[in-house]
Amino acid sequence: MRWRDSRRSDNIEDRRGMPIPRRVLVGGSGGLGVIVLVLLGMFFGFDPTELLRGGPSVQSPSVSLPESGGPAARPSVEDELKEFASVVLADTEDVWHDLFARSGRTYRPPKLVLFTEAVESQCGFAQAAMGPFYCPLDNKLYLDLSFFQELRSRFGAPGDFAQAYVIAHEVGHHVQTLLGVTQRFEEMRRRASPTKANNLSVRLELQADCLAGVWANRAQKARQILEAGDIEEGLNAASAIGDDRLQRRTQGYVVPDAFTHGSSDQRVRWFKRGLEQGDISLCNTFKAERL
Repeated sequence: MRWRDSRRSDNIEDRRGMPIPRRVLVGGSGGLGVIVLVLLGMFFGFDPTELLRGGPSVQSPSVSLPESGGPAARPSVEDELKEFASVVLADTEDVWHDLFARSGRTYRPPKLVLFTEAVESQCGFAQAAMGPFYCPLDNKLYLDLSFFQELRSRFGAPGDFAQAYVIAHEVGHHVQTLLGVTQRFEEMRRRASPTKANNLSVRLELQADCLAGVWANRAQKARQILEAGDIEEGLNAASAIGDDRLQRRTQGYVVPDAFTHGSSDQRVRWFKRGLEQGDISLCNTFKAERL
């Protein structure tokens, strides 16, 4: 992916190396802790009852955390990843500013928060093991850069465009929030059965995949960012973090009714749809009969 000579975004909040929050998710306040867990489950795509039972989530990619609680070292490779992330963020800003302007809207870009191991957001406390996430309550993306190493080594999805896909997907959630999709999703989910709620979550995530593809399509047309092999990297990343592959990896079998992000085939299909068409109107997963 061509990125080194491109614009960097200023919408970066670097919390790497800061003291790690040591919050107890469920504590003396009881009800408040449960509310925080429910919010985390809603926005991060995991089952909060797993944490209440002390068990691991099968929906979220796991990231091995260092044992030391001290500030993490920041090698040059990580600082380069920060530069890369700021370029991708800037490119999403350019694309979405243009697309929103064409429809008479104003795009308000999100902040990208870089953190180490754990972080506080307005959606609650989160650990790096939950993976990158977007919090609609503060309009910020949260990313521990070690996830890119995890994407490469554990999930077999190397490459800079695979990393760009991850960021663009989270920006897709921000776009959904600005367009009111997230708010409507929350209203429908509150009234839905558990199985229906999971299906709605899958539709929300697949739409974010499609929007990531729209970004890539428009960025390629405007700035020719793609190099040989980049599209394969992005599609491979979408496939690697499908619910079926993650469930099979963590528990040895697949439970489709428990999907919250979509299968590998679904994620590839919707990312590819946005990538090939570059049309946001074709990303309406909530009206699609076939996901």
